[in-house]
Amino acid sequence: MSKHVRAFAHPSLVLALLLLAAAAPAAWPSHAGAQSVLTGEWTASIDSDAPDRLQLNLERRTEKGGRSQVGQDHDFSELRGLTREQVRRGGAVKFGLEREAGTIECEGSFRDGRGSGTFRFTGSQSFVSAMKSRGFDFEEDEGPRGDGREHENRLFAAASLNVTTALADDLLSAGFNRLEVGDLFKAAIFKVDSKFARELKAAGLPDLGMEDLVKARIFKLDAAYISEVARMGFAGQPMESLVKMRIFKVTPEFIAEARGEGLTDLSIEDLVKMKIFKIDSAFIRRAKADGVPLEVEELVRRRIGVRDRNFQE
Repeated sequence: MSKHVRAFAHPSLVLALLLLAAAAPAAWPSHAGAQSVLTGEWTASIDSDAPDRLQLNLERRTEKGGRSQVGQDHDFSELRGLTREQVRRGGAVKFGLEREAGTIECEGSFRDGRGSGTFRFTGSQSFVSAMKSRGFDFEEDEGPRGDGREHENRLFAAASLNVTTALADDLLSAGFNRLEVGDLFKAAIFKVDSKFARELKAAGLPDLGMEDLVKARIFKLDAAYISEVARMGFAGQPMESLVKMRIFKVTPEFIAEARGEGLTDLSIEDLVKMKIFKIDSAFIRRAKADGVPLEVEELVRRRIGVRDRNFQE
């Protein structure tokens, strides 16, 4: 995922946004013709890794005392009425972020490269209508669990994360059987699109759902990595095996070292065990010198016994 989407660095904040889209189906006609308005506070600073971008954090409190927050980097060209020079110079500012789901108007000030103030979000009813025509209903509520403003909450999250009708059309074109509003949020946060889905399918992972594609993004499973795994001698692996290889950092170098020590018939489960128990080429050589059979299970037993017998590595 892009380093510029800071929400991913805070799983609890991502979850809060996704929960906005997990409403139980229920009609809410009272908002059908009204503009959606929310207010909150913002903080901002120039991104230390990208001086041409502004790190903008938006936070608002719900009527039941909860809190939602999202932070993203923005090019200054996205921010109507604000320049990098204004941020560096300091002083009072007014600027806006215009998105298809609505407009975020910010007012406040900067000092020493850091800013804060209040914002006002106005949702777009044309966006709501356009999404509904595509099968995505932003006017569902959570019933007794909600705070009565699920409609505005979803629009605010959609604007913050730049959920668009183009994204919806792209996902629908990928042939998913069922997509909900929450899937749009996931796709925006984790950069899932039809191109990514097609690439994984061509690489040998067909029929992946949105959750699978999100998992692939989280663990950096792409077509290039799947091809690399195939070159390691493990073509046609299911997704869960690929995830394990990523989690435990099973690399071509690690596999080559193990094979170089004589372990030529290794499964992915064997390699994962070796990683878990820190069985590397040096350990294998010492174990072989002590007469340990050249089998993964025997090496694991030796490693477990290291602590009990004070085996010197």
